[in-house]
Amino acid sequence: MDLHTVAELRPGRPTDGWRPGDAWLAGGTWLFSEPQTHLRRLFDLTELGWEPLRTAPDGSLEIAATCTVAELARHPHPLFLGCCRAFLASFKVWNVATVGGNLCAGLPAGPMISLTAGLDGRCLLIAPDGTERTVPVTGFVVGDGRTVLRAGELLRSVTLPAAALARRACLRQASLHPLGRSAALVVGTREQGGELALTVTAATARPRRLRFAGVPGAGELAAALDAEIPDGGWFDDVHGDPDWRRHLTHRLAGEVVRELADPGPRGAGEPGRGR
Repeated sequence: MDLHTVAELRPGRPTDGWRPGDAWLAGGTWLFSEPQTHLRRLFDLTELGWEPLRTAPDGSLEIAATCTVAELARHPHPLFLGCCRAFLASFKVWNVATVGGNLCAGLPAGPMISLTAGLDGRCLLIAPDGTERTVPVTGFVVGDGRTVLRAGELLRSVTLPAAALARRACLRQASLHPLGRSAALVVGTREQGGELALTVTAATARPRRLRFAGVPGAGELAAALDAEIPDGGWFDDVHGDPDWRRHLTHRLAGEVVRELADPGPRGAGEPGRGR
C-alpha cells in the first residue's frame, strides 16, 4: 500500500531529533499493509548494516532487529525453523519480514515473540538520545499490539543466553484453519534432568511464562496454567474464542511436557496442528 503522507525516507537515524509523524522502517511488511496517515518521515534501519546473527564469546546469540525470518530460519537450533514456519507466510514475506518488526507489532500470534520469550530473550532498546535499556521479551509485549517502547525508541536486538539455547526444546502450535493464524502456541524448554519451562503465546494477549522444578503431573500442570491465565486472560478474536484457546493450550502444553519428560534425544520437530 502506498503511504501517500510520507514526505521523506532517510537512512539510519534522525539527526534533527524525533518528532510526531516519524517511524522506523525495517522490513515494512506491516507498515505498508494498511493506511498510516499520521506518518511523515521514515528512517530505514536496514541501512545501518547490523549483523543479522552474532554469537558472543559467552555463547549467547544476538539477533539484530533487522534480521529477516529467512536468515533466522537457517540457524540450526530446532526451535528457530519451527517458529518461522508458524508465520504461515510465503518465501517473499520470509525474505523481507524482520524479527524486530514482529516483536514491535506486539500481536499475540507473533511467532518471534514466542521464540524469543521461550528462550529467555532480552531486548536492547535505544532512545533517540542514545540512552539504552534492556527488558525481557516477556515484559516487552504487554498486550494486544502494545509494547513498552517509548516515543522514538527503537529495538536494536534480542539476545538469547547460552544456557537457554543449550536446553532441550520443543513447540506445539494450532490454528482454527490449516493455514490460519496461530490460535495457541506453546514453547517448552528443559534443563538436563531439571527445570522445565513453558511459554504460552497466541492464546493470550501477552506471553505467559510458567516454570516447574521438574516434570509436572497433569493436575499440577492444569492448576498452574489456570493460575497463570485465569478466566478473562484468554484472547478472543475471529481466530478462536477463549474457551477453545484454553482447551488447545492445555492440550498442547501436555504434549510438550510429555515430550520433554522423555530422556531420549528429541528436537522441536514439526509444530502440532489442531482444529
